[in-house]
Amino acid sequence: MPEHVELPPEGVFVPGDPRPAGWWHEVDAGRIMCDVCPRSCVLGPDDRGFCFVRENRDGRMVSTTYGRSTGFCIDPIEKKPLAQFYPGTAVLSFGTAGCNLGCRFCQNWTSTKSREVDRFAEEAAPETIARAARELGCRSVAYTYNDPIVWLEYAIETARAVRAAGLKNVAVTSGYMLPKPRAAFYEWMDAANVDMKAFDETFYHKLCAGRLAPVLDTLRWLARETDVWLEVTNLVIPRENDSPDDLRRMCGWLVETLGPDVPVHFSAFHPDFRMTDRESTPPETLLRAYEIARDAGLRYVYTGNVADVEHQTTYCPNCGGVVIERDGYELRRWALKGGRCAHCSADVAGRFDNAPGQWGSRRQPVRIADFASTQKTGEPAMAEPSNHDVS
Repeated sequence: MPEHVELPPEGVFVPGDPRPAGWWHEVDAGRIMCDVCPRSCVLGPDDRGFCFVRENRDGRMVSTTYGRSTGFCIDPIEKKPLAQFYPGTAVLSFGTAGCNLGCRFCQNWTSTKSREVDRFAEEAAPETIARAARELGCRSVAYTYNDPIVWLEYAIETARAVRAAGLKNVAVTSGYMLPKPRAAFYEWMDAANVDMKAFDETFYHKLCAGRLAPVLDTLRWLARETDVWLEVTNLVIPRENDSPDDLRRMCGWLVETLGPDVPVHFSAFHPDFRMTDRESTPPETLLRAYEIARDAGLRYVYTGNVADVEHQTTYCPNCGGVVIERDGYELRRWALKGGRCAHCSADVAGRFDNAPGQWGSRRQPVRIADFASTQKTGEPAMAEPSNHDVS
């Protein structure tokens, strides 16, 4: 009978070694199919999937980037972007290499398309990452830069260690995932920002080499079947997904399916990777998207990748008063008491501490090797800045 594997086999982290992976099944002698994402890549001996991370080695799936990251950095949580998940706090962010989508406009292509994992990798066990986050005063750990879908075994085991350390877990993802691994992954996630590229199947096919329907299914499932705090980002690309009709259809679906309280971020595109023939998104286009979203009934809408205090501020959905004013990643005003508006006592959707975090807009690279033991050095470990763009 053909082998069918769901959860990954138990094992011990060995630096530099590929890790036996989960979510695959045998097709026939020597060939296996990946069951992580809708691509369902069929891999012959020594083949790797579209993501370049998952490999058929001796008839079994392995994760070639387990335990190896392209870098660690402390960011403001607002940079993920998450506007209503412990605002002002620090999040330890990291990723690996590879991606299961082929976005021509990828703003993180140096990591998502990297084939030089061995050359640039920093090795870290899940417990090391949790220890670093705790000792550096982070509120959460984010699985980001490239999509954690393709390295979910590493993300899950790290998230377990992070939760055991009393911290939160954040997924920054495309949502392009099949139901069984999705359930295993989000069991350990506390928040997610899902990048909804467009509300159009043709866009996904032409510019992302993917499909829209599985993303909609993930969004629907997260909103209706889990307690994960959800925010949505849409990168607005001139002459591709910026028409008022497309934006109205998308916002209408979001309100009807996810509810009016899901925060939505409209981010400005800048020319990159294989899409350098387009201009950056004009600010007026983002403002139009903002107004369309508010008119559709979305209560928490934000612009991103631009300087825009007014439209990056959180307003009470009842009285309209400012509850969190932002200038970039800096919090300027805070008018929340126990998750309620300080002006009128109405509920404000989100996850909040009694007071805002004080991390500000700092970006602090971390040398993760300094946390590989329980011995403290007395000073936060620093590293040279990397070239990650997490817009």
